[in-house]
Amino acid sequence: MTPGGTPAEYFDDMYARAEDPWSFETRWYEHRKHDLTVACLPRRRYRSAFEPGCSTGVLTRRLAPRCDRLLAVDVAAAAVESARRRLSDRAHVRVERMRVPDEWPAQARFDLVVLSELGYYLDDAGLDLLTARTVDSLEPGGTLVAVHWRPAVAEHARGGDDVHRRLDDLAGLERTAHHEEADFLLDVFLRVPPAARSVAQAEGLW
Repeated sequence: MTPGGTPAEYFDDMYARAEDPWSFETRWYEHRKHDLTVACLPRRRYRSAFEPGCSTGVLTRRLAPRCDRLLAVDVAAAAVESARRRLSDRAHVRVERMRVPDEWPAQARFDLVVLSELGYYLDDAGLDLLTARTVDSLEPGGTLVAVHWRPAVAEHARGGDDVHRRLDDLAGLERTAHHEEADFLLDVFLRVPPAARSVAQAEGLW
């Protein structure tokens, strides 16, 4: 990846050794985490969503029913092919090969961006570019969901806690939900302005 961080060859090697190297399809931990990720979305439905680093599309398939259009991308060719097979019956989902953050959807605006297990692979310059492009791509009031593993991993450029601290410090985002476990962090941010509102506020309950 450029500007810097874990090289693309690392991911190619992981998928060469196993079709599902992180066991997204089989681990209860991953299934539960994906349940929580989708459950935390503050809107019932999104017009246009973006999931960079989609891997084999397991979370993508869970997001798809909540989106009118969904673009999912990954740097690894094998992951992209696997995700395309998984999403082949979802005409509103597009899966592409893309090297984020230096590559980014052209002239795209999203009301949902999902950063799942991605930010810790990037060095400072890479993470700064990822977060800047994410904020710039979000429509006013749009949702950013971030979820990252917390324990130290040798191949990671940083820990998940650092990724979320940096997101929390960004201008233009307001955190509206925070879920913390020993294993992972899950945060929801809204693009401001307009002023962030809770789900109940958005439905006029208070």
